[in-house]
Amino acid sequence: MGSHLRPYMSDNGPLILDGGLATELEAQGANLQGDPLWSARLLHTTPQAIGDAHYKFLHSGADVITTATYQASITGFITHLDVSSECARELLMSGVQVAKEAVKRFVSDSRPTGQRDPLVAGSVGPYGAFLHNGSEYTGAYAKEMSIEELKDWHRPQIDCLTAAGADLLAFETIPSLKEAQALVELLREFPSSKAWLSFSCKDGRCISDGSPFTDAVQMANRSTQLVAVGVNCCSPALVEPLLDSAGSLLSLDMSWVVYPNSGEEWDTERGWLTSVETSASIPELSRSWMKQGAALIGGCCRIGPAHIRELRQQLKGSCTSPASTV
Repeated sequence: MGSHLRPYMSDNGPLILDGGLATELEAQGANLQGDPLWSARLLHTTPQAIGDAHYKFLHSGADVITTATYQASITGFITHLDVSSECARELLMSGVQVAKEAVKRFVSDSRPTGQRDPLVAGSVGPYGAFLHNGSEYTGAYAKEMSIEELKDWHRPQIDCLTAAGADLLAFETIPSLKEAQALVELLREFPSSKAWLSFSCKDGRCISDGSPFTDAVQMANRSTQLVAVGVNCCSPALVEPLLDSAGSLLSLDMSWVVYPNSGEEWDTERGWLTSVETSASIPELSRSWMKQGAALIGGCCRIGPAHIRELRQQLKGSCTSPASTV
């Protein structure tokens, strides 16, 4: 475990992340498919549903929950909700507030024994998530944008999440080296903030824009504010070869963060192509990832509270996080 992550740990790790927030919201009946705001729309319409989903992941053993702001932006809220810029800012900040309220309720209900409370990670998705055209899995847009333009895009979102008191930031599903560089540079404007940086990947060696994962890790190593670098929303089968490809390059200060999806395939016409077998592979493979140095492990799309409970059981031998121990 890297030294940058140590202040967030209550034991020798790893920290258990939550799963797919949208997956749980849809299980509760939310209709999110095709929505340009995705889960973030519910911050405006039914924030209680988001709080309930956070609570279920906490109750299943998550040490870290991630805000419903992956596809949220000031511009997006103004465009799709017809609200003022001030209202859009308040909505984005409310993503942190809803998550913190869920943590408070969970800790109150579970009577903690002095252990660290679960953490709230402020989700920052790629610019491609706002474009709503699948480009967060290619990074093609970054070729037409400068680093400064990407920083200008992300700055309002990061400002809101840090102002609202997120414990750390989650730069996630980042498809290109250029956008990652923009985020790392921008993070310096918020010197008291820490973050993890997680990439979407096309295979076992490269991130989505075709850059070697090794280059991404070397770039991340140069930041003193990143606590971890890794991958998310890829097949679980890609995690081990990706970490292996860059294992010798990881700074001693840094840790791996991994939270793949279920391994099912997304079809734009039919949605997720369900497979019962793949959904259990994160708990099964997690011990190998931990041996490779992963200190933050969870799930992404199609990973629900039951999978997180199983993951915690596999790695920690208990179904609940320290905060829920009586």
